[in-house]
Amino acid sequence: MRKKATWLLEFRSNAYSQTGEDGIIQRILGILPRNDKWCVELGAWDGRLHSNTRSLIESQDYSAVLIEGDKAKFSKLSENYSHNKKVIAVNAFIGFEKGNSLDQILSMTPISKDFDFLSIDIDGNDYHVWEAMWEYRPKAVCIEFNPTIPTEVRFVQQPQPSVNQGASLLSLVDLGKKKGYELVSVLPFNAFFVACEYYPMFGIENNAPEVLRADQSHITYLFSGYDGRVFLHGNRTLPWHRIELKESRMQCLPRMLRKYPCNYSVIEKLFFFVYFFLSEPIVFLRRVRERLGRTRRRCA
Repeated sequence: MRKKATWLLEFRSNAYSQTGEDGIIQRILGILPRNDKWCVELGAWDGRLHSNTRSLIESQDYSAVLIEGDKAKFSKLSENYSHNKKVIAVNAFIGFEKGNSLDQILSMTPISKDFDFLSIDIDGNDYHVWEAMWEYRPKAVCIEFNPTIPTEVRFVQQPQPSVNQGASLLSLVDLGKKKGYELVSVLPFNAFFVACEYYPMFGIENNAPEVLRADQSHITYLFSGYDGRVFLHGNRTLPWHRIELKESRMQCLPRMLRKYPCNYSVIEKLFFFVYFFLSEPIVFLRRVRERLGRTRRRCA
């Protein structure tokens, strides 16, 4: 039976999660034909704040591997779960090579190869960590994407631990298909995937990211008028820095040149050529060479 594509959003709820993940995770796991009661969270912080696994551990009696790289957060994580023998806390930064991949870390635990649920939230290299994971194939995956990137854009940051830019939803969907996963739900910061053999159980006819992504409130759009003025629309902030993006700082042309080029006076045309040459000399000279080449061909 086919359902509304975004039907899983009706189950959003938070016990410890940030934007409804707890309820959606519980519903996804309830649909799967079998559960082994194991979960993994990469970027676990203290095990409580915005956790996507604590509810499973507390209310569903799940065993867990909780991984946190920051020593201070890991200390708190260990303290919070010191009483629970089913929780394995790991202090490690996960990389993209065989020796430091998530596969390597999990191989040192008793977790099954097709454990129930994986959450990846490391503020940058999420894509690369998932891409490097091949030995283990969780049934369901929740992974963070950069919510400021428009849905139709493909973007993946360089695989460097010191870089925090993230990946677009579309790029994660592409990676998911490559790894045998299908998108089933999208929250403001997180995308949910299930292994492709379970996807028909969710009754979603069209799981395109533009269909499943209901929240686009973090996106800032940039466009230009015919006169060269740059406009901003949408969120218009750097969300993590809480700084407003202002149109006045985005303008490429001086005010006197913000006109449709065909309406330039002779003086304005001259000023534009000088401005173009000073701001983009290499591009300017290339354009001049191209124009001269076309002129020569016409005269030959």
